[in-house]
Amino acid sequence: MLKATGAIGASMLSSASGAAAPMAEILEGTGPFGAGMSRTRISALAATMASIGAAWVAHAQPESPIRQPDPGRGAVIAAQAVAPGVLACAQCHARNGAGSDGSGAFPRIAGQSAWYLAKQLRDYASGVRLNAVMAPIAKALSSDDIADVTAYYASVNAPYPPSARPDPALIKHGEQLAKTGNAARELQSCDNCHGPGGAGEPPAIPYLAGQYARYIATQLTMWQRGLRDKNPDAMADVAKRLDTQEIAAVAAYFQQVDAPRVAARQLTRSRGSLP
Repeated sequence: MLKATGAIGASMLSSASGAAAPMAEILEGTGPFGAGMSRTRISALAATMASIGAAWVAHAQPESPIRQPDPGRGAVIAAQAVAPGVLACAQCHARNGAGSDGSGAFPRIAGQSAWYLAKQLRDYASGVRLNAVMAPIAKALSSDDIADVTAYYASVNAPYPPSARPDPALIKHGEQLAKTGNAARELQSCDNCHGPGGAGEPPAIPYLAGQYARYIATQLTMWQRGLRDKNPDAMADVAKRLDTQEIAAVAAYFQQVDAPRVAARQLTRSRGSLP
């Protein structure tokens, strides 16, 4: 049987059990929400996190007999196409999960939570998350394939390529938004859900530390325009409260966070979230 990891994991389990009030209390006491956050917005976020928790519990129930993920087999799947006309994972994400070209066109997935990666693949396969490249790949993977390849990428610790440092003022603005948000606009901090420094809250919340700025900015823009998956709703709400400059600032900040240090902690936590 799986168990939740971290404060978010614990709150998700309590929410999935119907304990909405304790969930709201946890959210009110977590990190800098920004003074003056309305109870309506806190309740909305609590409902969103509860839905994530329910999904996690539903997918986390072990079947009988229990099959453990095989990262070694996952490495083979990552390197080889699983069906004719379908790209291998490594062609875009590289075998080490750092992204094949370092441009940010493809996200960094090394050390990301296996549960989170598996959910994205299922969402691509079902059409909840739309992507013309990822959909056929996800549909070609069996449940065992998904378990193995996500276990493999969750176990990888890839280097971070050097990147040009943006305007210090832009990074400073992004740091402020990431750490404290904007109470006057009821804009919660990124760290509130993604953890201090964007380290992530495995298994459900992905890390942002060291992620490519281009990828972060693209995803925020997609949520802003209603082009990304419908869950979690909290991300669409946050993205719509950001202007173009703020998106650029947040993205630039997270890319330059002390990623190796944060990644070491994230790798340990993501391994602990494997089924």
